[in-house]
Amino acid sequence: MGDKQAVFKVLKKNYSLLAHNTFGFDVKANSFFDYQSVADLRDFIRQGGLTEPYLHIGGGSNLLFTQDYEGLVLHSQIKTVEVLEETPEWVCVRVGAGMVWDDFVAYAVERSWYGIENLSWIPGEVGAAAVQNIGAYGVEAKDVIVEVETLTSEGVEKRYAVSECAYAYRKSLFKTEAYKNEFVTHVTFRLRKQACFKLEYGAIRQELANYPETTLSLVRQVIISIRKEKLPDPKEWGNGGSFFMNPIVSNELFRQLKEEFPAMPFYELEDGRVKIPAGWMIEACGWKGKRLGPAGVFEKQALVLVNLGGATGADVIALSNAVRASVYEMFKIDICPEVNFI
Repeated sequence: MGDKQAVFKVLKKNYSLLAHNTFGFDVKANSFFDYQSVADLRDFIRQGGLTEPYLHIGGGSNLLFTQDYEGLVLHSQIKTVEVLEETPEWVCVRVGAGMVWDDFVAYAVERSWYGIENLSWIPGEVGAAAVQNIGAYGVEAKDVIVEVETLTSEGVEKRYAVSECAYAYRKSLFKTEAYKNEFVTHVTFRLRKQACFKLEYGAIRQELANYPETTLSLVRQVIISIRKEKLPDPKEWGNGGSFFMNPIVSNELFRQLKEEFPAMPFYELEDGRVKIPAGWMIEACGWKGKRLGPAGVFEKQALVLVNLGGATGADVIALSNAVRASVYEMFKIDICPEVNFI
């Protein structure tokens, strides 16, 4: 009985998730549990606190709540940073899943650790970055991850080498239904200690040309300014960042499309397939800056759907469906949401 009472005391009931989703929806969770350590979460599980349905969240930057969540929401506050191994060339650093991702990027840049500067200013937390395999400007989380640690819903600790995580574009083992009962607790990264930049994507190199020397802190600064210029601040306009994934198509389909749309930008992949920017297709369909009720397509970046004030999850989904239908009609490609509908 005592254990159950202890669990009840740490649970927050009828809890607003306004601060835990960047779309700015004031939805509520039936109960909410913030934990400070793996031991806290394990104790909570062993005391019977984990009841279905449950949802483990990070910073909420990739979640679209369509209604109140009639269950338990769990959130990590593990924000530790620990150097496991260091050589003149590399550093292996183990980071708590609850650390804000951009805080970790800033931490690495301050110490002259290279490898994640291109992922500056991406919202969310470290654990979610590993689950989602976040990426930007030619770099993905999987490129620097060594190991992911989890705790199962039975309270068992597990470790996965990066080769076991089934990483692909915005995909991982941890996004599959079979692994929904595992909660990421720590992620170990391997970062370089000597300069190694990826500057060929977007406008990075062009922006850097305005400076006499390329440094790690300057690359971070330039990427932040580029992102701020084209992406809305969630405090001003609720949004989930890039709403759609960039579709990957066969070389054959790409050649057909390129013939019909010569201006279409593209990125060739190592396996021969081609990635096409979804934002360009959405803009080509005339959606950039347009609204549907209280939800709209951001005027500076067509890949971003925004809450213009008072929108609900249903409003954003209606806009998403309309945009997808337009893109399919013009290009015969179904663009898939990157955001998770809850």
